[in-house]
Amino acid sequence: MTADEIESLFTRADGTFLFARWARPIVPVVFGADDKTLSIFKGALEAVVSLAGHKMAETDPELGSNLMFFFFREWDELLDLDGLDRMLPELDATVARLKAQDAHQYRLFRFEQSGAIKAGFVFLRVSGDLAKMAAEDLALSEAVQVILLWGEGAFAARSPLARLPEGQVVLRPDVAGVIRAAYDPVMPVAEIDAAAVSLRLAARLGG
Repeated sequence: MTADEIESLFTRADGTFLFARWARPIVPVVFGADDKTLSIFKGALEAVVSLAGHKMAETDPELGSNLMFFFFREWDELLDLDGLDRMLPELDATVARLKAQDAHQYRLFRFEQSGAIKAGFVFLRVSGDLAKMAAEDLALSEAVQVILLWGEGAFAARSPLARLPEGQVVLRPDVAGVIRAAYDPVMPVAEIDAAAVSLRLAARLGG
């Protein structure tokens, strides 16, 4: 990828640039899924976290779990989840907005004082095209999309996944390269300088 292409991956809908990665180990939990799906998601996360050279843990000393996945059929179901409104005070307004958009997924992040990702919330409304995806493909796609703070349009035109001739779905090599480069220990955990980050990531990809 060129520096310009990398910059576009972390550019927000309002045109601002924001790069962020996890600093603390990732501790995931999945709600509303069966044991098989839970195992698939855990495996996908472990693979992407390993690719990044980052870590997972059994518990976060401050939060318990810091990456939460919610599976459901309708957005209104979130309003009945005990305690979710305390974690997400804007829950009512968010649900109303997502219902109006007929959205099928939504990701929300919290941040450390350093700007690094502190916690992530992933909401997956299992209907339409999302319900037709193989669990393995969905898990890998979601794992990729929570490992960094991508811009909203990063994968709008092209999925982060690719299908091999034999039918297996894998992470695109260029996206994998960006993830590895982003977790290089010399890279900042968060940055708003588009040129600085994009050029440094491009240099590592070139290497």
